[in-house]
Amino acid sequence: MISIVLPTEDLRERLESRLGDAHLHVWAIGSREDFPGRADLFVLAYMTPPQRLRELAGLPIALVQSQTLGYDGIDDHLPSDIAYSNAIDVHEGSTAELALALILAAQRGIDDAVRAAERGNWDHRRRPGLAGKRVVVIGAGGVGSEIVRRIEPFGAEVDLVARTAREGIHAIEHLPLLLPHADVVVIAVPLSDATRKLVDAGFLAAMRDGALVVNVSRGEVVDTEALVTALASGRVRAALDVTDPEPLPEAHPLWTSPGVLVTPHVGGDTDAMDDRVDRLIIEQVRRIRTGEPPLNLVRGADVG
Repeated sequence: MISIVLPTEDLRERLESRLGDAHLHVWAIGSREDFPGRADLFVLAYMTPPQRLRELAGLPIALVQSQTLGYDGIDDHLPSDIAYSNAIDVHEGSTAELALALILAAQRGIDDAVRAAERGNWDHRRRPGLAGKRVVVIGAGGVGSEIVRRIEPFGAEVDLVARTAREGIHAIEHLPLLLPHADVVVIAVPLSDATRKLVDAGFLAAMRDGALVVNVSRGEVVDTEALVTALASGRVRAALDVTDPEPLPEAHPLWTSPGVLVTPHVGGDTDAMDDRVDRLIIEQVRRIRTGEPPLNLVRGADVG
């Protein structure tokens, strides 16, 4: 019988009638309960920090299924005898929705209007829109592609950027040519050694005056110190769903920097998530039963 370990009772209740004779257990990292025997599939709690994966050492787990798309830190922290799959097709659309919301809110001054309303202040000013603007989306994966789909109906011109050039996509080496003409730059890349602090002082200096940088990837992709300096000068604006550090401490200068809008890493966390996670787990269990390779395998087990 297949043994599946789930992080919450709610998830077990959603799945128990849909997984046949699979044996379902509830156990999360940090639980005071003993680990329930073995796990053919172990589902992580949403937003589990990768450092916590070290706590799985020595447990009889075949495959870890994440509920998040990013997989930075997995090789550093997950024991090598455990395979790992991420959550493709769960968060891309919702993250793209938030990216678009951040762009529109920042361009149209929604955050300023909310603060003015709290003071009873009718502050009518002309703001930049999105129609006719040039948007550079860095990252041509699932999130980046979904962002492009949502931006184009607004009448913006979009340049999509990836590691390598192909039809309709610029190589990342072309950024020095693209940034000076961009009104909005959206960051939607995985965190890796190649992308850590991609948005540094040189990147920000290449952006045109008044341009907006939007980050929905990982906080470490942006050099926070360089961004705070650029914001203080008034040259650029920012809309951030992710920050470095995260959570952002109460006294951090990003909270009070001019021209910045911050949301607390909520890009993929909508009510669309549950059904998509359920479908992913059900498919993984089907594959375990039939001996097919797991979906979205980021890292296979490296036993011995």
